[in-house]
Amino acid sequence: MTNQEIQSIKNRFGIIGTAPALNYALNVAMQVAATDLTVLITGESGSGKESFSKIIHSLSTRKHGPFIAINCGAIPEGTIDSELFGHVKGSFTGAIDDRKGYFEITNGGTIFLDEIAEMPVGTQARLLRLLENKEYIRVGSSKVQKTDVRVVAATNVNLLEAVSKGRFREDLYYRLNTVPIAVPPLRERGADIDLLFRKFTTDFSERYRISPVNMTPEARAMLLKYPFPGNIRQLKNIAEQIQILESEANPTINAEVLAKYLPHAAAAGSRAMMLLGNNGSTADSFNERELLYKILFDMRRDVNDLKKLVLRVLNGDAHSGEILREHRDLFSSIEPDATFGQADPQKMLPAHQNSDLSNVQRPMSNNFIEIDDYDDERAEVEDIVHETAEDESLSLEQQEKKMIARALLQNKGKRKYAAEALGISERTLYRKIKQYDIEED
Repeated sequence: MTNQEIQSIKNRFGIIGTAPALNYALNVAMQVAATDLTVLITGESGSGKESFSKIIHSLSTRKHGPFIAINCGAIPEGTIDSELFGHVKGSFTGAIDDRKGYFEITNGGTIFLDEIAEMPVGTQARLLRLLENKEYIRVGSSKVQKTDVRVVAATNVNLLEAVSKGRFREDLYYRLNTVPIAVPPLRERGADIDLLFRKFTTDFSERYRISPVNMTPEARAMLLKYPFPGNIRQLKNIAEQIQILESEANPTINAEVLAKYLPHAAAAGSRAMMLLGNNGSTADSFNERELLYKILFDMRRDVNDLKKLVLRVLNGDAHSGEILREHRDLFSSIEPDATFGQADPQKMLPAHQNSDLSNVQRPMSNNFIEIDDYDDERAEVEDIVHETAEDESLSLEQQEKKMIARALLQNKGKRKYAAEALGISERTLYRKIKQYDIEED
């Protein structure tokens, strides 16, 4: 395909970018569209895999037929067979009538199976038969039915690894992987990050009728270096936040302002390295921890700061009084108990430092660590700091619950959009709602 044809497809489907890997993936999609071959689209969550399925359908001979996108991870295991293949009346409790499945509804068209790795093994066997023979059987029936459907599948995990662990059928993997298309992650697309950011901020400025923001060269360099574990979806969320919150106060975004909207660099960098270590695939456990990374790293940083502060005081820093006043906020959240109580600031330091604390304000004493003997208690202080970190971690579930409830409220109870905002699958969101007993409007 020529560059002009590829650009025409980009304009038609609203695809922004000039990265070679992106152009190659589009070229493969355009070439395979005219055939009926099964396609497997791989790429990280939020990288835009569904757009490729729409391109394949729109350029195929089935373009006038139905197209339906199914998220396999969002359908409960007990009902996915009925959803995909249909059922007959009385086949299970609640089956009060016959029902057509998606493969029957999309006869003559294309079905996009997203998060194919989440499909139960039993359903995988049914899908394999359909791909091989164009045949399927409704749940509760013995009658074989035919369908002419093209299957385009997508996944954000390493299917070969899933095969080795027995979670995915090897024969189905090779049947789906007739033509593979690899969608590059955002961090590998270079200048496309800047193009997408400007596109998103412009769109949001038009939607909300506000002036679009600009970036300084330093901020742009920071944006291009950020790994974006959530890919395009994450970049879009960041662009919307900045456009809405900063367009009036800071119309020109500098690096300091941008840093406030980028999750902690250590957390993002650690996740990016873990992703790369899995050959570009995300492990299942990431969905469970998606909401906790920033909280964990921020909390650990605060605890480490507290520990360093205490040890500096114990080591007899000449400016102990100034250090304590400067970091008073670190002690504000510590509840008084047998260890953290009504202590004298003079007891915070060795005797030779007491004279330096004559100007320390008394209200600070409510939350100070009382240490009677420097030599005997230093090891105990380190244990206290570690215990404090463990106690703080107990609030992670509460934080996660609040984030989920807020996302549901902001998206008017629509789980699909709430899951996208949180960067997790609908299936994970559904499980978390049940786990925390979150009320939905």
